[in-house]
Amino acid sequence: MALMSGDVHPGDEAPVLTHTLTRTDLVRYAGASGDYNPMHHDEVKATAAGQPSVFGHGMFSMGLLGTAITAYVGIGTLRSYQVRFVRQTWPGEQLSTRIVVRDVRHHDGETLVDLDVSLANQAGEVKVAGEATAALAG
Repeated sequence: MALMSGDVHPGDEAPVLTHTLTRTDLVRYAGASGDYNPMHHDEVKATAAGQPSVFGHGMFSMGLLGTAITAYVGIGTLRSYQVRFVRQTWPGEQLSTRIVVRDVRHHDGETLVDLDVSLANQAGEVKVAGEATAALAG
């Protein structure tokens, strides 16, 4: 169910979505996306390149955050979504979303909600940060 314009105010926060990143996630995402960069699945090559381990695909993290945004604002309402990748994600990290309403405004006949969005691990290290805008019903 999409948010209604009278139901949302600056400072409101969406429910938190959490996910513990697994090596299986990395393999499944590689297969689905076609991104077979060995840094995401080959421990030997990742450590030879100076990494402590394989690490998560940035777009997997962006997708996890996007899932939480869509769950909050409703399907088909997203007007823009952009992020920057701040830090790598590692298998075993518990990733949690944070979505905060920055503004509710009117533009071109729509009521829009501007969101500050981020994904962080259990230690509070931000992995992905960005913003999104969605249209509100009613």
